Amino acid sequence: MPPRKSKKFTLRPGRSLAKGRRPNAPGKRQRKAVPQPASELPGERLQKVLAAAGVASRREAETLILEGRVEVDGQMVTELGTRVDRRQQEIFVDGEPLPRPKLVYFAVNKPEGVVCTANDPSGRPRVTDLLPPDAGRVFNVGRLDMSSEGLILMTNDGELANQLTHPRHGVQKIYDVQVAGLPDPQVLVQLRKGMHLAEGFARVVNVRIKNRKKNSTILEMILDEGRNREIRRLLARVGHKVQRLTRVAVGPIRLGQLPRGAFRPLTHEEVRKLKSAAVEGPGASSSSSSGSTSKKPLINPGAARQRKRKAALGKATKKTGTSKRGRR
Repeated sequence: MPPRKSKKFTLRPGRSLAKGRRPNAPGKRQRKAVPQPASELPGERLQKVLAAAGVASRREAETLILEGRVEVDGQMVTELGTRVDRRQQEIFVDGEPLPRPKLVYFAVNKPEGVVCTANDPSGRPRVTDLLPPDAGRVFNVGRLDMSSEGLILMTNDGELANQLTHPRHGVQKIYDVQVAGLPDPQVLVQLRKGMHLAEGFARVVNVRIKNRKKNSTILEMILDEGRNREIRRLLARVGHKVQRLTRVAVGPIRLGQLPRGAFRPLTHEEVRKLKSAAVEGPGASSSSSSGSTSKKPLINPGAARQRKRKAALGKATKKTGTSKRGRR
């Protein structure tokens, strides 16, 4: 049998091998780099940075980019979705440096009937309308649907807003939810275990009964993500319609006695705690909050009764042993 001829590797014209690198074996596929999801890349989208700086609206900023009127570190950028770091990169629009606005942070008590959107074609009242005109261009951190009320954070700090809303950071939000009926313990267990919704698996971090009325119950629910109408859908699945939903905390920031429709600026200490909660990850927000409403860890009632029985049995055994020694 004649010996098999070995295949020779030949370079295409105009190409050269890097020093120290071997060519891929014939027929062997090269591994393609898996692109990183845009949401995981560092920085913010360029059009969002331009809008936050007050240069233009988000749509108008996209037009500026497509027309080649925006430069980043001396390079023209025409691709939408390009991510930039405002603190480390120089951004120019029409040759002028992008102004650096002062970062502002507000807590707002959103009333029912107010929408969390920048532009509403229907002309409904917006949460941004509750702030004074000199607040500048700010946006809400997360959303509350029109029928819900309570704490909404407003800021022009895009980096912090992304950290507070991204599920990876697990910043907890606390809600007081009034539902129809009287949920039994098994319903609370089901909410903690979770269930499948249209876009995936959802569960609450914790839920407890805060108060009972004649035909309704007030629950305290803690979530670390913010899907669309998640609480309402979860409770509908277990047979309890939401009558009223109020967000009372976002991380370490509490609603407190802030009147409906009112706002207040956050203190430097509150902003520091917010940033720490976003960086430290799940559970940090509730443990670092002042006036926290976090409760004791849940205890299995059966296990607690068993421990009591063992303790009582141990005391009885000790008494029996003492009486026997006395008789001796």
